[in-house]
Amino acid sequence: MVLLVGINAKYIHTTLAVRSLQANAGKYRKDVEIAEYTINHRREEIFQDIYRRKPEAVGFSCYLWNIEYVMGLAGDLKKVLPNLFLFFGGPEVSYHPEEVLAKYEYADLVMVGEGERTFQEFMAYLVDGDREISSIDGIVYRGIGGLHRTKPRQGLDMDDLVYPYDDMETLKNRIIYYESMRGCPFSCSYCLSSIDKCLRFRDLELVKKELQFFIDHKVPQVKFVDRTFNCKHDHAMTVWRYIKEHDNGITNFHFEVAADLLNEEEMELIKTMRPGLIQLEIGVQSTNLDTIREIHRTMKFEQVAEVVRRINSY
Repeated sequence: MVLLVGINAKYIHTTLAVRSLQANAGKYRKDVEIAEYTINHRREEIFQDIYRRKPEAVGFSCYLWNIEYVMGLAGDLKKVLPNLFLFFGGPEVSYHPEEVLAKYEYADLVMVGEGERTFQEFMAYLVDGDREISSIDGIVYRGIGGLHRTKPRQGLDMDDLVYPYDDMETLKNRIIYYESMRGCPFSCSYCLSSIDKCLRFRDLELVKKELQFFIDHKVPQVKFVDRTFNCKHDHAMTVWRYIKEHDNGITNFHFEVAADLLNEEEMELIKTMRPGLIQLEIGVQSTNLDTIREIHRTMKFEQVAEVVRRINSY
């Protein structure tokens, strides 16, 4: 059995990454379990729970808020289970994997970038043994002679990804994370998201069907993890119209948007929505035009300020 571990900042949060890897494991899904904890758990409690599950391999989803906790836990596990295969993914390890493996000698492998296909191929290697680890794209691993990096994993077709939610019983009263696109249209020099410039969108009919699932289950909040959700006007309008027309009076949808990309049609639609139906996260990288230019960002600050004022008046 392979265990995918998500360690969240709070109990109300959920980990999309581990659910998406499990859902997209193909015929190996039955061999994959997920476990979620929070950074507020005592490390010994999580250690004991993982130990009792007796996994063959454990994968950790690594982010800024949990990286130190994860690495401490992984080191403890390796001490008592020296044959346990430990692998890692996520933004805190994907962009400097050789450094991670060099620093943490108990780490066996890092999955770089989008992990669904990479994980499925890793499961074929681990469970069936019918392929060499060196044939898996998108990994850096510890092997004979040191560290080895394979070919980069190409960006996945969003329509090929299996919807990661089916049983909402275990997710009652928790925030659900969802993505309808991948990639970022901007190239901010300080941001990891700018590395993935290949914008890919999920088919809108699929998106509607999946959002209806959340609406039917009266999920309190759905957070879109899309970077700059409104970078494609038709996509944003279709989603916003759908959630307005199917509003259950309970579910709130959270979007990260670029205010200076919001046009008049979008603003007028937002104005007609139930207060609390949507929540907009509007990032302002800087109000200093020299800084904006130096980080390679395009932003019309006066337009951003005007849009924010208008939204606040609705």
